[in-house]
Amino acid sequence: MLAPAISARPAGRWPLDALNFFLADVAGGLGPYLAVYLLAVRHWNEARIGIVMSVAGIAGIVAQMPAGALVDASRRKRELIAAAVLAVMAGTLALPAVDGFWPVAMAQAGVGAAGAVFGPAVAAISLGIVGHARFAARIGRNEAFNHAGNAVAAAIAGGIAYQFGPTAIFYLLAGLAIATLTAVAAIPAVAIDHDVARGLVDGRRTADQPTGFSAIAADRHVLIFAVCVVLFHLANAAMLPLVGQKLALRDENQGTAAMSLCILAAQLVMVPMALLVGRKADSWGRKPLFLAGFLILTLRGALYPLSDNAGWLLGVQLLDGVGAGLFGALFPLIVADLTWGTGRFNTVRGAIQAAQGVGAALSTTLAGLIVVVHGYSAAFLTLAGIAAVGMMAFLILMPETKDIR
Repeated sequence: MLAPAISARPAGRWPLDALNFFLADVAGGLGPYLAVYLLAVRHWNEARIGIVMSVAGIAGIVAQMPAGALVDASRRKRELIAAAVLAVMAGTLALPAVDGFWPVAMAQAGVGAAGAVFGPAVAAISLGIVGHARFAARIGRNEAFNHAGNAVAAAIAGGIAYQFGPTAIFYLLAGLAIATLTAVAAIPAVAIDHDVARGLVDGRRTADQPTGFSAIAADRHVLIFAVCVVLFHLANAAMLPLVGQKLALRDENQGTAAMSLCILAAQLVMVPMALLVGRKADSWGRKPLFLAGFLILTLRGALYPLSDNAGWLLGVQLLDGVGAGLFGALFPLIVADLTWGTGRFNTVRGAIQAAQGVGAALSTTLAGLIVVVHGYSAAFLTLAGIAAVGMMAFLILMPETKDIR
């Protein structure tokens, strides 16, 4: 059984590229466009928008660890992705037909819960296809195609939203969902080694048994990394929605188009950042690259309040491409380092992503409340301060994880 899997592995390369490209804009439903849609079309205030986005985040938090454990246990990872795609699109396409806070919140909760499957499932399939030795390069490639997909979709979204209004985004997402289902079906099932995909060490798959999760959770490095991830996303998650809201206050159609330009600018920068991680994370180490991501996030939050000019905001958004690009590519590598040989890669990844979701969910609520009381500048500066705290914590407490294995 092992020999056919190894010989078939290269067959999964291009379908996996396509999956990352198209899944990029399906995974989160409307994502940052949700804030623009609710503000411009539904005329909700910033605090209400922040709360409904947090509801989706909380649902994702609850689902993250069970999703990771399910991916570890399942030998039908492609089918899990397909089912999650259909669930996300059902919750997203229901929005124009539902009214009131709770129906919208429940639809977004479904989107958040289904989206919890994508991260661990794609990482597991990638690890199962290429193995540990080539995982850094594969993750860099995954992230590059993911960001390229976001950039292309953002460019298309900006054009159709400017011409037809914010609701046109729903049709774009439906088309991307169909393309995603096609890509995941094209990945050969035989190309995936499901034991390697859960983090067991190559060459000892039949003898190894998964390490108990409680033992991994007690590892101080896992706990420290989880705290740093919370702080990163507590600082990061609300920044782009806040920019979108500021732009949408001027003109709903132009606000959505400007949001698309912000996303496009960041995604274009994320592509080379992801490739950089894939090529240099093993030689340079994970820690300096991750610290650079924190530093850029801090700087970004401090620069946004300096001007409301759309050109300035777009320029600062380029920094998001550097910080988030580094984080996105490094996150699964650090988790793989911390869970090397345990057989709990996706379970722990899901647990830490749940911690990430805590930070993201609290970020939008915190920022929305600060905007209502003190304004946008105070919100951005608060987020920058949180990023600085996370950077210092990672610098002082976290080791170089590539040396742990």
